[in-house]
Amino acid sequence: MSDSIKELTEKIVAFRDARNWKQFHNPKDMAISISLEAAELLEIFQWSGSDTEVDTDKKIVKVREELADVLIYAFLLGNDLGLDIAEIVSSKLDENSRKYPADKAYGRADKYTAYAEDGGKG
Repeated sequence: MSDSIKELTEKIVAFRDARNWKQFHNPKDMAISISLEAAELLEIFQWSGSDTEVDTDKKIVKVREELADVLIYAFLLGNDLGLDIAEIVSSKLDENSRKYPADKAYGRADKYTAYAEDGGKG
């Protein structure tokens, strides 16, 4: 990966600020935009039946475009709220490591409560 998270965030913010779009980027609208772009990403796979692979050049181009949109809005939201993207992702991975221990969760898609010592009953 060529750009660090900080450099990439700065590049995204510079693009936005050069167009005076920050005025439209309140947290509510940014969260809505993330959801809308994620829905566009999901739409690529709509009606694909059991085939969920990105199996065509056309699909991968659309996946790249929509995933970039989701990430751009997420980086902007994090930046505008003063959140350190690297720190919050690392923190969430640490939390998920505790919730989903590799020795118990390997190859399984259960909710984290299924891996609790008491079987998720407490």
